[in-house]
Amino acid sequence: MQIQRYVGRISGPLLDRIDIHIDVPAVRFREVTGDTPPDAEDSAAIRQRVIKARERQRERFAPEGIFSNAAMTPRFIRRYRRIDAESETMLERAMTRLGLSARAYDRILKVSRTIADLERLR
Repeated sequence: MQIQRYVGRISGPLLDRIDIHIDVPAVRFREVTGDTPPDAEDSAAIRQRVIKARERQRERFAPEGIFSNAAMTPRFIRRYRRIDAESETMLERAMTRLGLSARAYDRILKVSRTIADLERLR
């Protein structure tokens, strides 16, 4: 409830320019005390993945004069998107059901491309 009041204070046009909205659960006691799961990725490893993802983006866009997925225009998004038919159908359903705009569609594809870069896909 408190989150909804806070979000309600943000204007629609400003909120429309935020690419990712994530609900973050409360921190567990063990996480606060430093007891992390053995399979947790440490900050240094995450930093390296981000650096490599940014390098991939710079290489991909070097001929275009841009440096990251965030800088893609709609024309570049169409040129560089790689989305299979199943994903396209799911995105179409989500756009219809949620009433998403063309701007939201482009942002979804930009964020998806960034996640793929972080995961070393394609």
